[in-house]
Amino acid sequence: MSDIIQLLPDSVANQIAAGEVVQRPSSAVKELIENAIDAGADRIKLIVKDAGKTLIQVIDNGCGMSITDARLCFERHATSKIRKAEDLFAIRTMGFRGEAMASIAAIAHVELKSKRVEDELGTIVEIEGSKVIDQRPEALPAGTSIAVKNLFYNIPARRNFLKSNSVEMRHIIDEFQRISLAHPDIFFSLHSDNNELFHLSPGSLKQRIVHLFGNNYNQKLVPVEEETTIINIQGFIGKPEYAKKTRGEQFFFVNKRFIKDPYLNHALMNAYEEVLPTDSFPLYVLFIEIDPSKIDINVHPTKTEIKYEDDKAIYAILRSAVKRSLGRYNITPSLDFDQETSFSNLISTKPLDEIQAPTISFNPNFNPFEDGSDFPTSSKTSRSESYSKGLEKKIGMPQNWDTLYQITEQEEHSQLSLHPEQTETEETFKYKSEDKKLFFQIHNKYIISQIHSGFMLIDQQAAHERILFEQYKEHLENNKGSSQQSLFPSTLELSASDFALMGELLPELQTLGFQLRPFGKTTYIVDGIPADLGTNINEAKIVDQLLEDYKHNASELTLSKRENLARSLAKNAAIKPGTALDNESISDLIDALFACESPNVSIHGRPTIITITLQELMEKFNKI
Repeated sequence: MSDIIQLLPDSVANQIAAGEVVQRPSSAVKELIENAIDAGADRIKLIVKDAGKTLIQVIDNGCGMSITDARLCFERHATSKIRKAEDLFAIRTMGFRGEAMASIAAIAHVELKSKRVEDELGTIVEIEGSKVIDQRPEALPAGTSIAVKNLFYNIPARRNFLKSNSVEMRHIIDEFQRISLAHPDIFFSLHSDNNELFHLSPGSLKQRIVHLFGNNYNQKLVPVEEETTIINIQGFIGKPEYAKKTRGEQFFFVNKRFIKDPYLNHALMNAYEEVLPTDSFPLYVLFIEIDPSKIDINVHPTKTEIKYEDDKAIYAILRSAVKRSLGRYNITPSLDFDQETSFSNLISTKPLDEIQAPTISFNPNFNPFEDGSDFPTSSKTSRSESYSKGLEKKIGMPQNWDTLYQITEQEEHSQLSLHPEQTETEETFKYKSEDKKLFFQIHNKYIISQIHSGFMLIDQQAAHERILFEQYKEHLENNKGSSQQSLFPSTLELSASDFALMGELLPELQTLGFQLRPFGKTTYIVDGIPADLGTNINEAKIVDQLLEDYKHNASELTLSKRENLARSLAKNAAIKPGTALDNESISDLIDALFACESPNVSIHGRPTIITITLQELMEKFNKI
């Protein structure tokens, strides 16, 4: 039998490695920008077309490459970051494996342009599927430009697994945000299909956060600073009242490298446990500086996982630092001494000899208990009553105020005499004479209705969510949602990823009755909302909550886009616990619930109705 083991060709080995390193266009974006940072660039420009499927180009002003390096960088395990195995435990650069460029060149058409400052001419290298097509010298500006075209052109199966342009663009924006947050001192710009999405000037970390996520984030941030012999922590966390239902803006950086660590996230959430609901997630952008010899980042090709030498100490330090910052925010008041109403304005500027002490005049013979000139006194009038009547004159109270209670009491008795069936439980149920049914509302949360075999208990919020969910689903299927125009349009400022998500959902939102139009880079104008949402509603707030619930459902559940939208809008538009309903509204709610396809199950999979029979009631009382 002949030998069956053989070495794979380099092109096949590179394609296999590309499956781990380059999973989608955003993976290529991450690798290219990190190489630009390692090259010492302070200006980086990212250009994408068709969400990276057609073009990904990164232009930087870094150190550039020589003719030999420009060709060698596409070979497997070719790197300038490490020389020996010990260097793995002293890594300060973003990349070190030497696999990214070889993997990208194996699955795309790549054009590299690079020139060092000291060279007169630069170099152009063109590669297709790991094969060098052309290499030539040319006059170029200092720095490097890498254009990746037709990603996965030779792996159709992988290209078919890519999502829509809006989804892939959101992943690119996520990677761009992570890298730009880690390096606020570097200029970044992002252009998508000839539109500039980001133009980030160098500045502080807080300025970078505000530029990325919006001006309203300026008031949401609480600084965190902690220095120990083990680690140093700095960054910002979000105030508890601005927490969201999704894990969107949560960033951990270790030595300026973005990581995903459930263990550290648990430490941070533990610090929030007393000030935050369990289903809410706060904003945080935290940087951890640690000795590279104390960690191992060579765990996964994406380099987003790290192992620590002393993870329990890091957990405790992080939890303590966040808790201390939250305590300072909650306890320490903030004073702005730059405002015109500061304490300096309360100090008089008059000369000392012109300042006069205040004077007080009073009648030493005044006694409110003995002053009876304005009202008659009798032996039955106590001193407290006389004092109360004296106050009536002083503060303008009507002298017959004590008869108001008698009038109110008479009105209550007259109403009870007209409706004897309404007793002291008037607040908990209403009587509807036309259908002779009694409905009870318990704590403004649950509804009790009598049935032949006993009674049923209805969760009013879950019931209304079910009604609205099926209603909105029908609107989306039949394109018949109605809208009500806003008297004053409101402005909704979104993050770049939410802005891209809004563009993806815009046709369905318009079908439901939302009137939205883009206004600027990451802003929408809300001109109208669905007519059945009612009045006195903050249009921008309900759209923002709708997006948050949509992202939460997409991460937790497997739903179609229309079903997810209908579910999210129903949850936000439904009546909330604590809403008092009159008898007619309760009756309409129950009728609409039993007209649904699935009246017994809420949109969360829990029951909307609980039935208790007379037999069950008798058994409970017999056990007492």
